[in-house]
Amino acid sequence: MSTIDWIILIAALCTIIIYGVYKSTHTKNLHGYFLSNNSMPWFLILLSIMGTQASAITFLSAPGQAYTDGMRFVQYYFGLPIAMVVICIFFVPAFSRLKVYTAYEFLEKRFDVKTRTLTSALFLISRGLSTGISIYAPSIILSSLLGWNIYYTNLVMGGLLIIYTMSGGAKAVAYTQQLQLIIIIAGMFLAGYIVVKLLPGDMGFADALRSAGQQGRMNIITTGMNNGHFDWKDKYNIWSGVIGGFFLALSYFGTDQSQVGRYLTAKNDRESKIGLLMNGLVKVPMQFLILLVGILVFSFYMYHKAPVFFDATRVAAAQKTVYKDSLLRIEQQYNAAAGSANIAVRSQLRSQYKATLTKALPGDDANDTNYIFLRFVVDHLPKGLVGLLIAVIFLASWGSIAAALNSLASCTVIDFHKKFINTSCTEKEDYAISRLYTLGWGVFSIIVAMFAYNIGNSLIEAVNILGSLFYGVILGIFLVAFWIKRVGAGAVFWAAVLAELLVFVIYKSDIVSFLWLNVIGALLVIVFALLFQLFRSKHR
Repeated sequence: MSTIDWIILIAALCTIIIYGVYKSTHTKNLHGYFLSNNSMPWFLILLSIMGTQASAITFLSAPGQAYTDGMRFVQYYFGLPIAMVVICIFFVPAFSRLKVYTAYEFLEKRFDVKTRTLTSALFLISRGLSTGISIYAPSIILSSLLGWNIYYTNLVMGGLLIIYTMSGGAKAVAYTQQLQLIIIIAGMFLAGYIVVKLLPGDMGFADALRSAGQQGRMNIITTGMNNGHFDWKDKYNIWSGVIGGFFLALSYFGTDQSQVGRYLTAKNDRESKIGLLMNGLVKVPMQFLILLVGILVFSFYMYHKAPVFFDATRVAAAQKTVYKDSLLRIEQQYNAAAGSANIAVRSQLRSQYKATLTKALPGDDANDTNYIFLRFVVDHLPKGLVGLLIAVIFLASWGSIAAALNSLASCTVIDFHKKFINTSCTEKEDYAISRLYTLGWGVFSIIVAMFAYNIGNSLIEAVNILGSLFYGVILGIFLVAFWIKRVGAGAVFWAAVLAELLVFVIYKSDIVSFLWLNVIGALLVIVFALLFQLFRSKHR
């Protein structure tokens, strides 16, 4: 990057930190640290919810996902608006009425302490692991820009995020996300505009979409049908998006403390509901536009020389092995096949290059989806804008990871520490231990990030797969709590344990795509809970 890019990047990050510290004055107790003293208006709730979703993974990996697989990923969000309505009707009033810090306190009042503890533990596992992957995403940028080892960049990025989160609490997260999203949205629009301007002179926006569509990239709606039969392994189609996406969104926004914690900070129920409903309206168009940037990048590379492999760091490492000549030969053939008429040939050569790269770096994953947009930014955007776009990705990561660490700390303090370790902490002790648990979860997430290098998927897909392993079961527990009053604590507890085990078996068996795991997990909990309750009633 140029000097001006570094200046813009550092200035943007320092502005966010200073702004967050300035806005984070709060009472030094749990209510201030985790709930912002219930002072947030609906528009800050909206920005905080969106900022928590829109991590670096969204802006780094989603354009790459569209580049390689087209627009069909947007169907994943089609169930979200419906889920927002259901949450506003059932979840928000229950949490507000009970004045809870975490969503899982409700489960103790409805069932018992072991059901609350199990559900909170499932959340902590899933969110802790996914936060580690989220730390890995901006580490990719530092590693590519500075040539650092990815393990060092994980430490640097994770350390900065721990300091950032410990200093502010929920209020700093909410206020900084407000500024972050403004910069992020402006930056992505600017990136899309620049891509179109870099296309050949006779091509415009519509021509770029038409060219991508001819290569199968404008697949916004897909049915999942294959040879006359529905393909349950198809990851993204209208049915998995509306049904599976609905269950995933219902669990994520209704039971995941990283999101519940955002709207628990609202002034009242009305502010929470408006923020959630607006999120339902805004999220799908926003994700559509982010994916569209990836489609424009695809069109750009149809007429310009594209790297045979987008991760330059791994290419440099592979070229130091005995496979150097083979890699250079494939790259020369790839470059000779430039032009839109040879897309199929280039795709085949790219596959050969990846296979050779895997041989050169045994145990290394030859997946460069997460590097596509970053490589385009660094190689082709004008000076100054490169720094801004990279700042956008950093800011997105800081907002979402800070919210996640805050929620992990809140659950650990409320659902475990104050329940089982020290039940009579003073306000000062509560505040101190909350900051320590934030530090602890930050360290845990850095350790997870160290193992995310060969994750094998685009990061945005990996995080959603991980969530789907747990979200369905967690949602099932809450649905039983809300709607099936005759089911007791013992029945729902063992139903959840059995359902979680079966979800893992189904996933490992590769029977269905990951979005359906959310539906299966929720329904298994409901069915097993009813059966166990019936058996217990007959036994009595």
